[in-house]
Formats: sequence, C-alpha cells, structure tokens
Amino acid sequence: MNRCPASHRFRALCLALAFGSTLVTQGASAQVTEPQRIPPISAKAQRGVLRVLAPPEVLMDGQPARLAPGARIRDRNNLMVVSGALLGQELVVRYTRDPLGLVHEVWILRASEAAAGMPPQPAPTPY
Repeated sequence: MNRCPASHRFRALCLALAFGSTLVTQGASAQVTEPQRIPPISAKAQRGVLRVLAPPEVLMDGQPARLAPGARIRDRNNLMVVSGALLGQELVVRYTRDPLGLVHEVWILRASEAAAGMPPQPAPTPY
C-alpha cells in the first residue's frame, strides 16, 4: 500500500518530462550541419580530381603531377592523411601548388562541397 498518492503523480511527471526531452533532442539532432573547416580551404585553391599512383607521383585531372616534400593532405573531416592511404582512389579535391609547380596542399571535398562547385578559376601563370 502506498502511503503517499502524490508520489505516483511525481513519477508520472518525471517520465513525461524525460520522454518529452528525448523527443526534443531527437528533433534537434535531425538538423545537423557539417562543421566548418579550420583552417578553411585556401581561396587560391583550384578544383581537381586527384589520383595517387605511387607517392609522390599523382595524377591531377588526368595529368601527371608530383606531391611536394611535406605536402599536406586533409580528408573530408579535415584530418591529415598520408598519400599512401589514398592509393588508386579518384577524389574530388581542391589543391594549391608551390612555386615549383608541385602539389603542396590538398583538401578532399565532402559530397556537399563537391556538389556546390566553385567559380571558374583563372589559368595558373607559369613561373
């Protein structure tokens, strides 16, 4: 026998609040946006398709290219990856070149970034 009937109401209220807060948090998680890249992709970066053949040899847009010593490759989560982990994959990227024309920085694009495209870039000037 329960001596305090108010305790049942309190339990029911707690359960209702817990259930309601679960619904609210599930609704909030449905609106997840992709985090910004820090540091952001360089404004000077060109768009291309990267295929790593045998590091440091790569194909950039189907043309032979070479990774610079100390080249930085960032994956879709903005984490650094080594070129050997990308062997044989064709990846939509944005990249910069160093003054010698070697590929220096690479950002592998997320699906949303790749779909968004980017404005046409002027042709790079030869050094």
